[in-house]
Parts: sequence; C-alpha cells; structure tokens
Amino acid sequence: MSMEAKVYDTTGKEAGKVTLPEAVFGADWNPDLVHEVVVGMQANAREGIAHTKDRSEVRGGGRKPWRQKGTGRARHGSRRSPIWTGGGVTFGPRNEKDFSKKINKNLKAKALASTLAKKQADGEIIFVKELTFGEPKAAEAKTVFSALAKGSAHEDMARKRKNAALIVLSGRDLNTEKSFRNFGNLEVKSVKDINPVDLLTYKYVVVADPETSLKTLEERVAMKAARITTADKK
Repeated sequence: MSMEAKVYDTTGKEAGKVTLPEAVFGADWNPDLVHEVVVGMQANAREGIAHTKDRSEVRGGGRKPWRQKGTGRARHGSRRSPIWTGGGVTFGPRNEKDFSKKINKNLKAKALASTLAKKQADGEIIFVKELTFGEPKAAEAKTVFSALAKGSAHEDMARKRKNAALIVLSGRDLNTEKSFRNFGNLEVKSVKDINPVDLLTYKYVVVADPETSLKTLEERVAMKAARITTADKK
C-alpha cells in the first residue's frame, strides 16, 4: 500500500498529495542506531578548545632556582615544573585531541531513513509545493511560514522560539535562504545535506518541492541498499 501525504501551497491551503517512497518512509524506527549515528556525527563536529601548556611551553624557568646541595631545601631544576606555581600542567586538556568517530555510510543512510519515517509518523513533516521568493524578503517569509503552520494545523510551529523547523529545499536558493536567515528558530538546508542531527534538532521539517526532494532522499537511501547487496554477493 502506497503512502501519501498532503502538499500545501504558500497560503497554507492544500494543493494536492504526494506519494512517499517506501524505501525512506517505510523504514522502522531504530533508536539505538540513530543514537549511535547522532553521537558519532556530534563527535566529528567537535573541536578541541581547552588547551593547557606543559612544562616545555610555559614561560621562564631557564635557570636552576638554587644550587643542588647545601641550602637545606629540596632539589629543583626548573620553575617550569608542574609542582611550582606558574609551572606546566600535567595531563591537562590539549587542543590537538581528536574526538572523531568512524561512521559507516550504510548506517548513516539507514539512520536518515529511520528518522524521517519517525518524523512522518509523528506528523512533524510538512510538504509545500514550492518555496521561492523573487528577492530576499523576511516579512514575506514570515507570512508564508505562519500560513503553513496554520494550514497544516501546527500552530505551535510559528510560536516556538527555538528549534521550530528545518526548511529543506530541493536545491540552493539564495533568495529563500536569505529570506529566512534572520529567524533564530529556523534553519534552511538543501535536501542533499540534511542528516539525522538536523532532523532531530528541529521539531518540524518543512520540505519544499516534494517531488524533487523525495527523489533525492530515495536516491540517498537506495545507495545504502545497493552497497549492502553488493557486499552480500561478495
């Protein structure tokens, strides 16, 4: 049985229906897999910021504090020693630490399909026939977004101050991107670039030009299936 979803126009009125690809929206919800992929992607995006200096990097300490014997004090060779105030830090955080994790491409594609299927099942994906602007217009973009929220019966989408919606375009559209750029609760991305982290960060997903966008998503998931089939043959 084919799955269908409503498609809206920019005024929030129903403009037809679109058939959802089974390979994408028929996937089972796999929270363990999605968690593994999301944690891996977040780790890969992590940058080392905290940084401490070891004894070879701190300033000073070029000469021996006092002679080796005869002072009654403990022996010391440099003020750079970690036991001295202002000396180096032992086992402190370093900005060259690598937090990256290997993510299997097949698992990443499967997690994408699983997340999209879950979003659709929860009624959190809104399909809009087209989302284009003749020139960057934030006021017009706000009107369209509010109309979509009302027409799709998701009024809370227009009221959320944080992480309201991820707007997915079938390709790059600078006018649309600039129109939504000043909204702190929205993000605009091309369909070829979305991932499970993006989908789970925002409550709603607004997919523009569904015919083209869904075809791209199906191709991304189909590549995973093709790799698995090839591996099984070997």
